[in-house]
Amino acid sequence: MLTIALDALGADDAPKPEVAGAIEAARTLDVKIKLIGDRETVAAELRKYPGCEGLPIEIVHASERITMEDSPAKAARSKKDSSVHVASRLVASGEAHGFVSAGNTGACMAIAKMVLGKIRGVDRPALSGVLPTLTGRPVVLVDVGANVDCSPEMLVQFAVMGELYSRVVLKVARPRVGLLSIGEEEHKGNELTRSATPLLKDLPIQFIGNVEGRDIYAGTTDVIVCDGFVGNVALKVSEGVAEMIRGLLKESLQTNLLRKAGYLLSQGAYRDLRKRIDYSEYGGAALLGVQGVAIVCHGRSDANAIKNAIRVARDFSIGNINQQIEQTLAKAQSIPASAASTVK
Repeated sequence: MLTIALDALGADDAPKPEVAGAIEAARTLDVKIKLIGDRETVAAELRKYPGCEGLPIEIVHASERITMEDSPAKAARSKKDSSVHVASRLVASGEAHGFVSAGNTGACMAIAKMVLGKIRGVDRPALSGVLPTLTGRPVVLVDVGANVDCSPEMLVQFAVMGELYSRVVLKVARPRVGLLSIGEEEHKGNELTRSATPLLKDLPIQFIGNVEGRDIYAGTTDVIVCDGFVGNVALKVSEGVAEMIRGLLKESLQTNLLRKAGYLLSQGAYRDLRKRIDYSEYGGAALLGVQGVAIVCHGRSDANAIKNAIRVARDFSIGNINQQIEQTLAKAQSIPASAASTVK
């Protein structure tokens, strides 16, 4: 049975979604959960769920909490007994196979890099976002915010890590990898994308060339690579569009009696649409490139999102993705020698 460390103090409404998600995961995913946080607070929330006493859930005390207002760098240095620090140390020591947090994204990344270190061959870890598409098969977007400025070699590393994530966790047999740009032609884009293209072509992956923003949701690409600035903008725009679609659809169906009748009849279709564009179905964003498994969730995550993030952490660990990333990067001649050592 794999063990996942769960930051119980991360979400906006913590520890409610973490405890509920941990219980559901322990019941359905064959994992042991270590809930990290103030012991009394977490225990009090657990007691609200009668019948869960026999589940493989353990509370590990952490005296500090990193808030969304905290400076990531300062919190990483000063709050050494935070729930994120404790969760990371459990992974580093081998007591847990991975950790999940819905807390401060910047702090989670900083602490994971500091405590776990980087995989050999990775310059900087990257966040991978998973988005829905028209075909029903999700697309992995790397990087979605960890690295604002990137080198062509870093995009190569993102491609390798994203391809393995798609193949192992999302079960895509032969992922199609594209480079996000302003046009499909190789000469379009900026210096970064034009320099990265020949390097991506040399990788042992199915690289299909440049893709545009409209291709993200078409389902014609399984992994899309970009720098963290572009990826984060794309992710936040996507979240806004999803919220708008849900709001407009609900408002439109409820404006008059005839539409209300149609709304009642269309509840199944409406629920299906919400599920298809709901980020909680995909868990969280995996921090690719660190020695260990680190999954960062949205601050508004509910119990379903937490449970699915735990599932992703479990699948990531079972698939030995980090070992495969290191092996693949070692074979890629385009990776610079300066990235050849593990940094902690």
